[in-house]
Amino acid sequence: MSIAVDKLITSDILKPSRYLGNELLAKHKPWDTATIRWVLTYPEVYEVGASNLGHIILYNILNVQPRQLCDRAYLPGADLTAKLKATQTPLFAVESKRSLIDFDILGFSLSYELGATNILEMLDLAGIPLTTEERLSGDYPLIFAGGQTATSNPEPYVDFFDFIALGDGEELLPEIGLVLEEGKKNSLSRQELLLDLAQVPGVYVPQFYDMAADGSVRSNRPDVPERIIRRVSNPIPAYSIGLVPYAETVHDRLTIEIRRGCTRGCRFCQPGMLTRPARDVEPSKVVETITEGMRQTGYNEFSLLSLSCSDYLALSSVGMEIKNRLKNENISLSLPSQRVDRFDENIANILGGTRKGGLTFAPEAGTQRMRDIVNKGLTNEELLRGVKTAWKKGWDKVKLYFMIGLPGETDVDVLGIAQTVSWLKRECWATGRRLMNFNITVSNFTPKPHTPFQWHSVSTAEFKRKQELLRSEFRKIRGVKVNFTDVRISAMEDFVGRGDRTLASVIRRAWELGAGMDSWFDNLDKAFAAWENAIAEAGLDWKYRQVLCGEWNVMEGSNFDDRLDDILPWDHIDTGIEKKWLKEDLQRAMEAATVPDCSFEGCSHCGICGTDFGHNIVVEPPPIPEFKGDFVPDTTKAKRLRLQFGKKDDMALVGHLDLMRVFDRAVRRAGLPVSFSGGYNPQPRISVANALPLGATSSSEIVDFELTTCDIDNHTFLSKLSSSLPNGIPLYDVCQLDLKAKSASQVLEAAEYLITVNCNREITLSQWQTAINAIKVKDEIWIQHKTKKGKIKDVNLRERLFELELVEPAKVEMNQSNPVQLRYVGACRNDGTVLRPEQIPFMLESVTTVEFELLHIHRNKLILAVE
Repeated sequence: MSIAVDKLITSDILKPSRYLGNELLAKHKPWDTATIRWVLTYPEVYEVGASNLGHIILYNILNVQPRQLCDRAYLPGADLTAKLKATQTPLFAVESKRSLIDFDILGFSLSYELGATNILEMLDLAGIPLTTEERLSGDYPLIFAGGQTATSNPEPYVDFFDFIALGDGEELLPEIGLVLEEGKKNSLSRQELLLDLAQVPGVYVPQFYDMAADGSVRSNRPDVPERIIRRVSNPIPAYSIGLVPYAETVHDRLTIEIRRGCTRGCRFCQPGMLTRPARDVEPSKVVETITEGMRQTGYNEFSLLSLSCSDYLALSSVGMEIKNRLKNENISLSLPSQRVDRFDENIANILGGTRKGGLTFAPEAGTQRMRDIVNKGLTNEELLRGVKTAWKKGWDKVKLYFMIGLPGETDVDVLGIAQTVSWLKRECWATGRRLMNFNITVSNFTPKPHTPFQWHSVSTAEFKRKQELLRSEFRKIRGVKVNFTDVRISAMEDFVGRGDRTLASVIRRAWELGAGMDSWFDNLDKAFAAWENAIAEAGLDWKYRQVLCGEWNVMEGSNFDDRLDDILPWDHIDTGIEKKWLKEDLQRAMEAATVPDCSFEGCSHCGICGTDFGHNIVVEPPPIPEFKGDFVPDTTKAKRLRLQFGKKDDMALVGHLDLMRVFDRAVRRAGLPVSFSGGYNPQPRISVANALPLGATSSSEIVDFELTTCDIDNHTFLSKLSSSLPNGIPLYDVCQLDLKAKSASQVLEAAEYLITVNCNREITLSQWQTAINAIKVKDEIWIQHKTKKGKIKDVNLRERLFELELVEPAKVEMNQSNPVQLRYVGACRNDGTVLRPEQIPFMLESVTTVEFELLHIHRNKLILAVE
């Protein structure tokens, strides 16, 4: 069923471009050509989901499979959610605009312990029953989950999913698609199809497994594996190019994975344990992908992604090669949190330049003893050398991550965090230089499945005490901003993350009580109360109290403690790391003994390497190219062009700032020689005359460009730019300006609009004309206007109205009584002297006794002053 989204996605919705599905590089495969139809459903708002690299990669891979298509869906904002519920419209996929229930399979990303409530919200909005049992009767899509949390411990969530995809999905999902295709061809029942899927390595079908009295999960039939293996794939950079949203996203850049997996062996780190072995991408493939990706997308920033980018030995070589290639295009590179011990001048050079990105390091602990306990592999000397290198290369602010509540931690270790920061500040001081400032994040250790510290926990009272210790100490240090994680969130993550199947009722009830992920940010107290009440109603508050009180400080036991041999809810998930090794590594932690990184030193015998999971792939780095210098903006003004363009169809729902990014990226894709401004953050010299109201269409907008050369003729510029713009931004005309001419925004005087207006009761055309005439004969029609500074100002709208006439009855497919189209010309100056379209109905109401409603705005023309 196709959804009539034009009635839902309107200008009153916050960021309506989220839901259009018309991004650059979106696939739009024909519905009728596909046998199996997927939806990758990201249980977060669009800005988070559309920029998630895994989401982009799997979307691209599924869409290259023959006879299969993949669409996308995201958690709608509160405003659209309310509209969907009020109109009883099911949640839809953004490209096809079809209800999610029409698809064969829905895949959810579950990468956070408390994220399942958003999944339930999306299923409910789609009209799909929440549990596998409820879906047995009816023709519903298969529902599955993947991601870090789903792989580490799927048990709290299994009631809601037909199957779980464990590990990497690049090879696994296409295999699942082939099973589904064969099953549809042979008319298999849902049960038969799931049994076939259970034979695919990496697919866990929970209904074929039961939880025993001792907490273990065991198969209930002989034809499924006792333990389900995690899938491992090598990264393929080419699939990272895709989906260039119009709305600004969380990671608004091209992101390329350079290394998958981490073998550093930090004992608290679940991603490091769940993604082994480490697999480097060939440097030449990284360089080729970034070069092509920047050309296809038009981004002005790219990011190299890995759990530990600094362990990619070719980082400096690749970064320098790309920086040299794109030197003249104002491209910046960003990296996630890095190993401070590997941060050197080469990495500083590839990150530095006109627009320096932020730097983030994660020492994790404030003393050498604690860093050895967690196997961080970092000394104080290495920490100082890395931070000091950043300071010498021009950074004056660094973000540092620390953790409290780790096994074996004392108050001396906690206070060591503040002492370490104070020491770094003292060392990064010199006359005439700005002081180094630090943004500090102190998180609470949360034990994670499949890590050596999975048995350890800390009471919330102890966390609060340690936080207060640090707050008191940091008050003595200037130039430091400190953020602490709420202990309640940490406790809830622990309770759910290490839970078993009995938590399904808790998750469902928490969702019913309003505990969506957004509520953690909007109203943390309400969200926390929802979870606590759900736990109490399920009769599991005794178990939650164990978490709050700290179940077991492993440093008070030994590796022979019987509790280490207890069955864990996730023991049937085979991640490749042997439980025996985790116990041994916990013993090494008790002794503050470190384990070397097996990518570069000897094997640690964790159990990963072999035929099932592969081996570490470490690529020798090529030579580092000579640094050719940072980007120097070309501020030459050789030629000025003025273009007339339109804004129509879906692009009417793209806001003004997003439109500016559309032009910037189109210019980059087209390779046009646009001049840059100078200063700290150079910007292309592109100037749109006036912001169009969201939702309004236009056939005569104006944009000015300044070029660095006269070598390109006007119509070639127009043609190249047009081919790089979306269909909803047509270009109509181009003319050349004198270099000293004022910009269109400076000489803009007025605008002509065609607006569609409706009256709340039936009135004749002559009555419309009478109202218009009544406005024309008036000299004053006053309205109160609040300025940007909050002051109330009286404005005479009549003096801003130059022309007003009735054009014709409007031909619109709406349930309005008698809409008409009016043409008006009004003031439109960028100093704030503007007659806005919504003020015309106000003027009509001032001369009549009826109410008017503005239905649509179309700007016919921008009128410039004659110079």
